[in-house]
Amino acid sequence: MKFKSTLTMFLLTLAFGFTACNTEEIASSQNDEKIIAAASTGSNLTAKVGNCAQVPGWASQNGGTTGGGTSTETTVTTYAQLKSAIENSSVKVIKVSGTITVTTRLSFQDQTGKTIYGASGAKLVSTNQTKDASGIINIKRCKNIIIRNLIFEGPGAYDTDGWDNAILDECTNVWVDHCEFRDGVDGNFDIKNKSDYISVTYSKFHYLKPPKAGGSGGSDDHRYSNLIGSSDGATGDRGKLRITFARCWWAPGCKERMPRVRFGKVHLLNNFFNSTVSNKCVAAGFEADIRVESNVFEGVKTPIDLMTGYTAVTAVDNVFTNTTGNQAGNKTAFTPPYTIVKLVKTAVKADVSANAGATLGGNICGSF
Repeated sequence: MKFKSTLTMFLLTLAFGFTACNTEEIASSQNDEKIIAAASTGSNLTAKVGNCAQVPGWASQNGGTTGGGTSTETTVTTYAQLKSAIENSSVKVIKVSGTITVTTRLSFQDQTGKTIYGASGAKLVSTNQTKDASGIINIKRCKNIIIRNLIFEGPGAYDTDGWDNAILDECTNVWVDHCEFRDGVDGNFDIKNKSDYISVTYSKFHYLKPPKAGGSGGSDDHRYSNLIGSSDGATGDRGKLRITFARCWWAPGCKERMPRVRFGKVHLLNNFFNSTVSNKCVAAGFEADIRVESNVFEGVKTPIDLMTGYTAVTAVDNVFTNTTGNQAGNKTAFTPPYTIVKLVKTAVKADVSANAGATLGGNICGSF
């Protein structure tokens, strides 16, 4: 009897083992739905590290975003090398190493399927504050692009109607991940002119240098970080500017535009705002449709600014600590068509402040 009981237990254990293995195989072949469910209950489970197919947010739509994929890398250490690699459409993956001073703003145009990423500590620097020669990179009419693990450092805010550290202009399917944008002349990172299906994740925006006053643009403190849509008259943006900002950090020094939105369907999820010099953070401008979800606002003024002509702002499950000004949305914003791993709001501050910015070792995918 003892032998039969032991045999029975062994067979049951073996059966359960096969069941567990089979279940594990099935689960590994499925998408993020179970991951999302686990995250919503407070689990630390996130997407698989190294799986570049798991693009979060809007950039996962419209066929997805893969950048240069596994193409052969070209390593650059000088401005001349970087300029040449960016302009060469046959170069699909660029690895930036060290600090490169951008003497003339880089023009990245009319290309498809490219990745630009930084090795640990890689930095692109501009020292120019003039109207025409400022800025680090202008990305125009490009599709399926990944920018990852790079520091973009400008010379400081100076309102000369100059250029931002980086601009997306009429670009489609772009994933900006684990980047740091600081001290831009006109702003840190703008997205405009019918750009669409964009995800910005684990990126940090801030200003370390004091603003320079007296610029021709009229503002003495133009530490304005992120503009979405260039003007109320840019009606070609209608139906475009679908953008996700997830696990980003608007850190000390940011004054406004975190972001300031026109026209777009913008999803702000699990971001951290703690710039004590702020006038306002999220600004809903003309025909803006914004979902502000599970973010943390700490020590800021006007977390949500409802401007004239906005479409809708849904504000749900956010944390407001020592803030002043409006916290509420109005009307019902869009529902994202994608699924995305969501942190519980109590975990956002620690996670984002530890991981946002150029904190990776290189081109590592699967940050969610």
